[in-house]
Amino acid sequence: MERFGAHLRDVLRFHPASGTRVVALRATLTVLVPLLALWAVDHLAWGLFAVFGGFAAVYGGGTPFTGRWRIQVHAGALLVGATLLGTAIGISPHRAWLVVPAAAAAGAVLTAVSDRRRWVPPGPLFGVFAVGACAAHPSRPGDLLAALGVAAGTAALAVALGLVDERRARVPREPHHGRVPFPHDLERHRLHVARVAVAVLLAGGAATASGIGHPYWAMVAAVAPLSAPVLRAQVTRGTQRAVGTVLGVGLAFVLLSLHLPPLAAVLLAAALQGLTELLVVRNYAAALVFITPLALLMGQLAAPLPVGGLVLDRLLETLLGTLLGMLVAAATRERGALPAPGHGTGHPPGHGTGAAGTDEVAG
Repeated sequence: MERFGAHLRDVLRFHPASGTRVVALRATLTVLVPLLALWAVDHLAWGLFAVFGGFAAVYGGGTPFTGRWRIQVHAGALLVGATLLGTAIGISPHRAWLVVPAAAAAGAVLTAVSDRRRWVPPGPLFGVFAVGACAAHPSRPGDLLAALGVAAGTAALAVALGLVDERRARVPREPHHGRVPFPHDLERHRLHVARVAVAVLLAGGAATASGIGHPYWAMVAAVAPLSAPVLRAQVTRGTQRAVGTVLGVGLAFVLLSLHLPPLAAVLLAAALQGLTELLVVRNYAAALVFITPLALLMGQLAAPLPVGGLVLDRLLETLLGTLLGMLVAAATRERGALPAPGHGTGHPPGHGTGAAGTDEVAG
């Protein structure tokens, strides 16, 4: 009972955070500006490409420092690559199964880079989301050029906004980012890469075989807990994802049932992105309440589906992926690595953890 109480406190705790308003503003603009441009030229179906490139905005944390733009450039390049990979897989009629090993490989590579470069936010969630979501929609060879142009353009906008933020503030020297781990960390690093790949394979395989729909939501949910450093924090993060999604699908059902015109949907997406970034460091579950309708809204702009079945798929896939991710974390836990009570989720105050995925736009 005492352990349950401590777990509940971890799940409900709101952490102090600084710098989130600036991160939220940057993230909002990197969603709003490209989507307005795509709306103006009647190509909102490319909105997913824009969102994935725009995730570069959340890297480097909420406090600007000299050289943060380099982190955002590196992250943006990998996100553009993940978007292209997913779009290429979408050309194949066998995309449903091809995407599972592809997303696992992308997750492993992104985890390796994130760990070695000590990125904030940590982990491969945005990249796995980009591969899975882009592969889920049938595409043509010509779409590769659109994916490259839109994602790269939005990533460039994100970097430019980060530079503006850096110039307007007196920035400290670059903190301990971008350095490889010490040799005694390498075994833990390899374990983390392996557990991410396994979690994505299990979640993607189970979700695809079940036929629920949108298996990439399960893959994204499976890696979400693994971005935390130790088992207690991983279980907390997984529980928060499940709870936030349960609440978020209710809000999503209401908002999507309004069948908003495209311009209103764009403005709503930007507002949801901003709310997500304001909350994600404070409490991941609270952020998921807004991440969930944002992710579903972006999917509807690309390929509209019946709302009832869509939110049910999101709920089932997320619960499946989260459960499998926590099971992988428990099965591969490092003995004696439990943090002290009240550890939280392992993200330092003042550093955004991102979202779409936004999970992402949250993923």
